[in-house]
Amino acid sequence: MSFSLPPGELLQLTGENGAGKTSLLRVVCGLLPAESGDILWRGVSIREGRDAYHRDLMYLAHLNALKLDLTADENLKAGVGLRRDTTRAEREGVLSDLGVARCADLPARVLSAGQRRRVAFARVLLSRAPLWILDEPTTNLDAGGVALIERLIREHLAAGGSVLTAAHHGLLAGHPSARQLALAA
Repeated sequence: MSFSLPPGELLQLTGENGAGKTSLLRVVCGLLPAESGDILWRGVSIREGRDAYHRDLMYLAHLNALKLDLTADENLKAGVGLRRDTTRAEREGVLSDLGVARCADLPARVLSAGQRRRVAFARVLLSRAPLWILDEPTTNLDAGGVALIERLIREHLAAGGSVLTAAHHGLLAGHPSARQLALAA
């Protein structure tokens, strides 16, 4: 398999359950070893340029990776804090943009599944990473949440960012910078 993902483009992996979409995302992130071949980022193997690659990458897995006893704000401060410092106002601003500002001081365990997904996506936005790798980014979101995520992805692409995603429904259908790669089971 071979594909490229230039700045400003979205590549969506499609296929049936079990086709390998999530596994491929994990390989591209460097979380699983590739059985053969190499993954290049900016012309350098991710094995050789691992630190630079991981600085440019933000991965949102199918699960939200939130600590349930921490508040939404504490989760963002800790999760993004591994990459860079953020201010409370910056975190609150992103939570507000995602429609969950009122959840900032609530423990993640009391949030709905959709609210948790929005908080997890806030981590993506706060990362400032040019490459987003998103596994089912609209899981548990209502129609308004899906539209919001699509808008944020379009804005990221317009700013020169790249998105590799796996999703069961077409994201940004008809968008000129969105392509699909079908995986067979």
